[in-house]
Amino acid sequence: MLFQLPITLVRISGVDSEKFLQGQLTCDVVNLKANTQTLTAHCDAKGKVQTIFRLYRQDEQTFYALIHNELLESSLKDLNKYAIFSKVTFETLDWQILGWQPENNATRPDFPQNFCFNLADGREFIVCETVQTNHDFADYALWKIADIKAGIPLLSPESQNEFIPQAMNLQDIENAICFTKGCYIGQETIARAKYRGINKRAMYIFHAPNTPYLNGHEIETLVGENWRKTGHILNHAIYRDTLWLEVILTNPEPNQIFKLGTINLTPL
Repeated sequence: MLFQLPITLVRISGVDSEKFLQGQLTCDVVNLKANTQTLTAHCDAKGKVQTIFRLYRQDEQTFYALIHNELLESSLKDLNKYAIFSKVTFETLDWQILGWQPENNATRPDFPQNFCFNLADGREFIVCETVQTNHDFADYALWKIADIKAGIPLLSPESQNEFIPQAMNLQDIENAICFTKGCYIGQETIARAKYRGINKRAMYIFHAPNTPYLNGHEIETLVGENWRKTGHILNHAIYRDTLWLEVILTNPEPNQIFKLGTINLTPL
């Protein structure tokens, strides 16, 4: 299946690009090899995640950030705020970001591309300077569900600056966090959460068949005979009436019961 993804490509370049990004992002930019990529986060001074995106390295001084459209404006604003004393430029490109998800031995369409890379679950990102229009694109909800199943946190504007990276399990995803690279924005809080064990939150996946998303409702859990609000819905996706949720919870108990409105939720 071929997807047109709501993602914008930003070229980050300049003689200070590596040094600048190393001091901003949670991943180890210095040791990111050419033509490779990783998920990463940019945090505020308190270690709370401002944005999550994929960082692709082209060469020594050129990087590409693949940023979700709804986070683009705030992400660039936050990065530029720290870039005024560095020789680094940010260029928003009007290129197309496609996704390919193998299905039933289907062959991926052949078209001009600038670069591509694979994910652990077999999906592929394809970056094209020339926009492709003569293809049938699948429902983006299916790509979003694949992200949820893979445990990739889908940050929304409502959840920016609310949680440290470990609350979204970023320490377990690709090379999203490096705990040995030295200082970067928010590093002190993030390191303290790891070495002192003070983080009590984590992201969990839930699904509920034949269920619409109930706007305005919150996750609840059964405590004794009463239902109490708990957790934070990070994001959701629906396809053919099956609901998928990413929820940040604090120390859930084994076999703990959850619901959304009147709908019982099943952990993945």
